[in-house]
Amino acid sequence: MRAGGARGARVRIGLTAVLGMVVVGCDSGDDLVVDGTAPSAPYDGPLNVPTRELGEYTPQALRLASGAAGRALECAGEIRNGNGPDGWSRDDGADSPEEGLKLYFDLLDPGDPRSGYRVERRETDRVLFSYDVDGRTKVAVVVAKDQRGRPGWGPETSASCDPSELPADWTDSHGYEIWTDRAGERVPTTEVSSGPGDDHCGRREVHFLDLGERTYARDPEGLLDPGMLTTAYDGSADLPAGAHDTGYRYADRQLWLTDDRPTAYVRTADGVEAWPLLKEHVACK
Repeated sequence: MRAGGARGARVRIGLTAVLGMVVVGCDSGDDLVVDGTAPSAPYDGPLNVPTRELGEYTPQALRLASGAAGRALECAGEIRNGNGPDGWSRDDGADSPEEGLKLYFDLLDPGDPRSGYRVERRETDRVLFSYDVDGRTKVAVVVAKDQRGRPGWGPETSASCDPSELPADWTDSHGYEIWTDRAGERVPTTEVSSGPGDDHCGRREVHFLDLGERTYARDPEGLLDPGMLTTAYDGSADLPAGAHDTGYRYADRQLWLTDDRPTAYVRTADGVEAWPLLKEHVACK
């Protein structure tokens, strides 16, 4: 949804001459920018929006930091990432808006889809590029020309929705484990997410489950320091009487919790595993 626009939250960008197509699904081939027609309700707000850094990672702070790009999003949930003008220097400026968009990926490596963007709004000194899913903007990048101390075209602001709002084939191929709820809808990664540990930490065989501010670990090899865990991992556990089905699903995994949530119970066709709660954040040393 858009903020301040006709449809409500996180504005989306209006148009005089728009060259772009609505991307339905995943990246459209290997082209960074694709041609086509604009959606019926493009973002019609300003492209030059002052940004402000609050030093926080809240949705409000991300919207302030990401200026017009943050307003251009049409997220079903909250904004996930938002950045202001930074990351490139005097010698980096490109000769065209499209090359300025490529510079955004080359310099910042944001982890967003790298193809299938369209021009949603073009002005003399700014262009808004959007990556759309089902006609709604999920990633927005504003590139600007001849900023102070930065001649040429380059990224000014950028913003993106939660990965759960991107196409399943893209998230699957980029290592995201997107859980679903009782209705089969994809759940934001800020609500529940999971994934293996880092290779360079020697923890690839450890699997982590994040539920808001709580993180649980599947550690059948005992790779984590026991002092990090509230209890030991149990690969053959029984569901306690007070456990309830959360409705969260990923592949064949079902998540069960008790009210006090000291342990995450993951049920599969092979039985029940008890994933202990971490006492502290796990970082490489």
